[in-house]
Amino acid sequence: MNISLTLPSPEGSLEALTLNPTGPWRKPTDLITSRKVYAAAHVTPRTLGNNVPGAPADIDWEATLAFRRELWSWGVGIADAMDTAQRGMGLDWAATQELINRSAAEAALIATPERTVRDLLACGAGTDQLDPADVEPGEAGLAAVLEAYREQIAVVEASGAKVIIMASRALAKVASGPADYLSLYGTLLSEVKEPVVLHWLGTMFDPALAGYWGSTDIAAATGTFNELIQANAAKVDGVKVSLLDASHEVALRGGLPDGVRLYTGDDFNYPELIDGDGTHHSDALLGIFAAIAPAASAALQEYDAGRPTEARAILDSTRELGLHIFAAPTYYYKTGIVFLAWLNGYQDGFAMVGGLQCGRNVNHLVKLFRLANSAGLLMDPPLAATRMACFLNTVGIACVVASTDPER
Repeated sequence: MNISLTLPSPEGSLEALTLNPTGPWRKPTDLITSRKVYAAAHVTPRTLGNNVPGAPADIDWEATLAFRRELWSWGVGIADAMDTAQRGMGLDWAATQELINRSAAEAALIATPERTVRDLLACGAGTDQLDPADVEPGEAGLAAVLEAYREQIAVVEASGAKVIIMASRALAKVASGPADYLSLYGTLLSEVKEPVVLHWLGTMFDPALAGYWGSTDIAAATGTFNELIQANAAKVDGVKVSLLDASHEVALRGGLPDGVRLYTGDDFNYPELIDGDGTHHSDALLGIFAAIAPAASAALQEYDAGRPTEARAILDSTRELGLHIFAAPTYYYKTGIVFLAWLNGYQDGFAMVGGLQCGRNVNHLVKLFRLANSAGLLMDPPLAATRMACFLNTVGIACVVASTDPER
């Protein structure tokens, strides 16, 4: 059956689009071993919840956990309670704690000696229970940030998940320079029970993190970051770098101590970074992988089978979709992730906590639909067409879905 629908162009005219079949994706039957990969997952709000800007997050836990089960079925791990889950943009600390504990309980149900809870789930620990407006530079502010980190790390450790130490808006405010970062992070790393992931999030994702690691100069900040890693390598499982700068990542990757992974957070350049340069490759902790999990899984299976050319081609086929979802203003990429999840039937409504579904305009979402179709990532084309038409009709654009049987 051929399915087509009318979509608006940026100029406002209506154009017919015939949907492609879903890509030839197959779920893995063996553990994926060639790369260590986590897909950063979003949360689904309760349909009748008061998920308006400024309100506490009201989560549909069954839909949220079902999406995590779907991601695990594609062989990837999950990075939870991260910026994709709207940390600092609608997901409050109370809901975050419940998310961590519920996701860890689900992971424990499918964990094996070969694929532990830590392999299945890594969770963000930050300081967002602190309002940066309430802390001031100096010893008292640094002490408050340290205690906030300790509280959140304890929650993640108790759940059994791997800890991701997230960048802190409060620390960016109170730190006076590199020494404060080295001291605070050094204390945390001396206390953690098992190796953690260090997260460096760029200002394109969160403008409040300007000057992280004690400098707005990337080279200087990288020097501080490297100093921390080299001094604490035994406590660092890996680093996630989200600066959208492939050359910077390659240079950083090449200098990491043995055993410390580089989990790319570059949702623009992930194909070549995961593919590698013949000497090193990046592992991945990516928001885009939650959107392209079937294709990402297929690529990883090709790497495992010793077919890197085929693997790279699959990743490259998703690049344009990633570039679009993460286009500026990049911090609204979460809206596109959720829109595609809704189109694919992973949640009942196109809604986000904090009302963030309004973060992208209609033209952006129409192009996202076109690109997902081109990449074979509409997992149920008839459903996706119906939902896209519903969305467009709701915003005042007449959209007609048609189906034809090519054999008649």
